[in-house]
Amino acid sequence: MSRALLVVAHGSRDPRHAATVHALVGRVRSLRPGLRVETSFLDFNGPTVSQALASLYLSGVREVVALPLLLTRAFHAKADIPAVLAEATGRLSGLSVRVADVLGPSPLLVAALERRLAEAGLGLTPAERATTGVVLASAGSSDPEAIAVIAEIAREWRHTGWCAVRPAFASAALPRTEDAVRALRAEGVRRVAVAPYVIAPGRLPDRIAAGAAASGADVVAEVLGAAPELARLLLRRYDAAAAAPARRPALSA
Repeated sequence: MSRALLVVAHGSRDPRHAATVHALVGRVRSLRPGLRVETSFLDFNGPTVSQALASLYLSGVREVVALPLLLTRAFHAKADIPAVLAEATGRLSGLSVRVADVLGPSPLLVAALERRLAEAGLGLTPAERATTGVVLASAGSSDPEAIAVIAEIAREWRHTGWCAVRPAFASAALPRTEDAVRALRAEGVRRVAVAPYVIAPGRLPDRIAAGAAASGADVVAEVLGAAPELARLLLRRYDAAAAAPARRPALSA
């Protein structure tokens, strides 16, 4: 195969992170058997992006769609990934790289959030939604664009019947998960659920769970992980990027 999808994950010292990424990539492969799908990491885990691109190149691949496994366009999407792709492709003559959009926002991500809430035991009937507030808990970012996107997702999700949806952040921005839960309680919300808007386990998702427990949230969902909606979203981003003209990685982020 001359074209491949290269998933670019953040990486973590927590072994659960890489295991979850590999499970998600495995689900993507099962949905598109004819597509070569490989995994790479920016930090902590291997292979690195450069190593993965070199391996694909040596096997005969000349067209790659690099897909950031990120939910918002913050520093990693705007700077880190374009830089590492530009550096790696500069050494591989004839390799064409397209950079796919980040995953969020997308209705498929909201569907995955609702899947995780249901799996955690939260009923999703109209009556139950009307008496439940949700904390949309993301990892956090210092990038105002990323913070604004999370806030907009919360506003839009509120329109599907929840009595309230509030954004929260595990780092770099406020409020924290526990503060958002307590604020909903103070407003008289009878039941509060926390929905982690993160892909894989690690330090920041653990912080979200700890904040939810400390503030007495009624339901705490699991991370998005290898949800089928997420796997379908990766393929949508791949298809859109594969259909676009190839550009230098530094220019296509």
